[in-house]
Amino acid sequence: MENRRLTPPIILINFKSYVEGLGEGAVRLARLAEDVGERLGVTVGVAPQYVDLRRVCAECKIPVFAQHVDVPNPGAYTGSVSVDAVKDCGVAGSLLNHSEKRLRLSDLGLLVSGLRRNRLLSVVCGDTELVSAAGAALNPDMVAIEPPELIGTGRAVSKARPEIVSNTVSLIKRINPNVTVLCGAGITKGEDVESALKLGAEGVLVASGVVKARDQAAAIYELAEAALKAS
Repeated sequence: MENRRLTPPIILINFKSYVEGLGEGAVRLARLAEDVGERLGVTVGVAPQYVDLRRVCAECKIPVFAQHVDVPNPGAYTGSVSVDAVKDCGVAGSLLNHSEKRLRLSDLGLLVSGLRRNRLLSVVCGDTELVSAAGAALNPDMVAIEPPELIGTGRAVSKARPEIVSNTVSLIKRINPNVTVLCGAGITKGEDVESALKLGAEGVLVASGVVKARDQAAAIYELAEAALKAS
């Protein structure tokens, strides 16, 4: 996919390593997300596991993101995934510096530059306001604020710690007004999304609330409908 900005509001679904988002489940979930996005006119993207990237990219038109990249260029890096490798799968971009896969700031800068050089989008995750601001200074396409203590808890940061969202948005926009700000950690319901967007976020990064939901389609629809309402 050609490097371009995604249009807010944005719902980005991280499949992590959940079995519900593996193999056939990954394709099914991506198709559900694609259908909801098309019906409501909301940008919905997915981040499958590495082993499913090529298939999801081939079978869906939805924006597909890698969950992480290790090195900006191919080379002698056993067990590492390069920007070129995920680009070859057909992805739109990659998450970087998730709380479960952190990077040093110097490496983060190289990877943001490597993605941009390859016309791929970068989504830099930050666990605090200051880390998010530092990420924004690297000129990524998006920054996602995700306090790790709330990830996977079902307690949305936009409701449990709203000041983190509003303060981070304000700080990032002062540093780099071109960066799109996402909000993650504990987002599971439509009201969580609505709160996040009212605090200044332009989208959300979600995972278990969708991937492990009993009715994945209904979960995605609820989030996207709330995003549309609040935008």
